[in-house]
Amino acid sequence: QVQLAESAGGSVQPGGSLRLSCAASLFIVSRNCMGWFRQAPGKEREGVAAIDNDGDTSYADSVRGRFTISKENAKNTLYLQMNSLKPEDTAMFYCALAYGRRCLGLTTDRYNEWGQGTHVTVSS
Repeated sequence: QVQLAESAGGSVQPGGSLRLSCAASLFIVSRNCMGWFRQAPGKEREGVAAIDNDGDTSYADSVRGRFTISKENAKNTLYLQMNSLKPEDTAMFYCALAYGRRCLGLTTDRYNEWGQGTHVTVSS
């Protein structure tokens, strides 16, 4: 059974940086589409970034140029580097897996497995 475990989030000031990681229980990161999603209070879960098995990436417009998704296949780990954080980035962040080599979008219905989530707060 696949398990995805996000690292602890945290609290940062606006303009700060934070890196999230997601460790998978099986060797799946290299073979499938992996993504990051977030859900702010009172809002729907939204896609943030995705990376497919070849390393091709896609981003939501709201984070492009500030966030970077990457993976380390040997460690079966997914990362999200978040720079220039804004208060509106405050949310619960989730890593997710979509079975298949290519990512077919950043919508929740495309993804099959989910982590428990980790909270990120951006506040002064």
